[in-house]
Amino acid sequence: MLRRRLLAILAAPLAAVFGLVVEARLLLYRLGVLRRSSFSVPTIAIGNLSVGGAGKTPHTEYVVRHLGDYFPVGTLSRGYGRKTSGFRLVGPHDTARTVGDEPLQMARKFPGAAVAVGEDRVFGISNLVQYAPATRAVVLDDAFQNLAVAPAVNVLLTEYDRPYWRDSLMPVGRLREWRSGADRADAVVVTKCPPVLAQAGPDDPRRVEIVAEVAPRPHQRVFFSRYRYGRPWLVLDPRLATDLHAGLDVLLVTGIARTDYLRAYLDGVVGEVHELAFRDHRDFTKREVGRMVRLFRELDSPRKLILTTEKDAMRMYAHEEYLRGQNLPLFALPVEVEFLPEAPGRDFDAWLQHRLLAWRA
Repeated sequence: MLRRRLLAILAAPLAAVFGLVVEARLLLYRLGVLRRSSFSVPTIAIGNLSVGGAGKTPHTEYVVRHLGDYFPVGTLSRGYGRKTSGFRLVGPHDTARTVGDEPLQMARKFPGAAVAVGEDRVFGISNLVQYAPATRAVVLDDAFQNLAVAPAVNVLLTEYDRPYWRDSLMPVGRLREWRSGADRADAVVVTKCPPVLAQAGPDDPRRVEIVAEVAPRPHQRVFFSRYRYGRPWLVLDPRLATDLHAGLDVLLVTGIARTDYLRAYLDGVVGEVHELAFRDHRDFTKREVGRMVRLFRELDSPRKLILTTEKDAMRMYAHEEYLRGQNLPLFALPVEVEFLPEAPGRDFDAWLQHRLLAWRA
C-alpha cells in the first residue's frame, strides 16, 4: 500500500502534464480552431473516460440490435489490432487480422448491418454512408474521446466497481481525460452491475447513491446495466452449443482487459476454473495455442472444456486448421447487455428513441 502511494505521488506531475495536454486539445475544439463534423444520419458515440474494458462492444451490439428492429444500422470502430489501415467495410472473407476481432464479431452477429473500420472517424462515417446508402444511423464504438465527430447521442460507460469519479488521470490512475469530460455525455451507463443490484428497483438506495455521485447535469440521464451470458457455442461449428453446469471443469482462455466479472459468473455455475490469460486483443501465436492444448490435455477431469470469449474466438480462427486436427471442445461464451429496470417509460430504449426522434425533427 505504501509503495503504491509513493508511486502515485511520483507520477502526479506526469498526470498533471497529461491533463494539461488533453485540456488544451479540448479548448481548441471549444474555440472552433479544430472543427467538429456532423452528418446526414445520426451518430451514436459509445465510449468511456478510462483505459480498459467497460463493455463498449457489448453495449454497441445492444444499440445495433435494438435500432436494427426499426431501420438499417451501421457501425464504425478503429479496428484495434488489425494489420491493415484506412477505411474498410467488413466483408465475408475478412479475418481478425484484416479488420480486428470486435468488428469481425459484430459483422458475424449482425449480417444485415454495415460494419466498417477506420482510424479517421469523419472519413469513415462518410464512406460508410456512401457504400451502404440504406444506413439510417451509425453507432461509433469507443468514440467518446473522438471530438472530431459531433454525435447526435453521446453515451458514456463506467464500470460499477471502478467508476470514473473515483479515478485519477494516467499514469496515476486510468483516466484518459479529466473527470469533467463526463459533462459531454447525454447518458452515463454504470456497467457490469452485480446481481444484487440487478434485482433491485430504480428506487433502491444503492442506485440512488450512485446517481448522486454521478451528479448528472440537467441534460443527462443515468442508467444501469449488467451482462447476461448465453449458451457457449462450438468455435469450429457455431451451430452446436452446450450448457455449463457444476460438474464441468473449464480452462478459460482470454485476451481481454479484465476477467473478474467473467470469473465471478463462471465460479457460480461450473466446477473448477483454470485460467490462461493474455493481454487484451492478443494475437494468439501458434505456440500459445499449443500451450492451451497442452494445458487442457493435462487437466485431470472426466468432464472438461475450453472456454473463451467471442472476440477471442475471432482470433482463434487464424489457427483453425491446427485446432480441427486437435479435435478440442473449444467453446465461445456469448454475452449480451441487459439494462436494469427503470420507471415505466424511462428506460434506455425509450430514451434513445426519443433522442433520435428529436434529432430528426
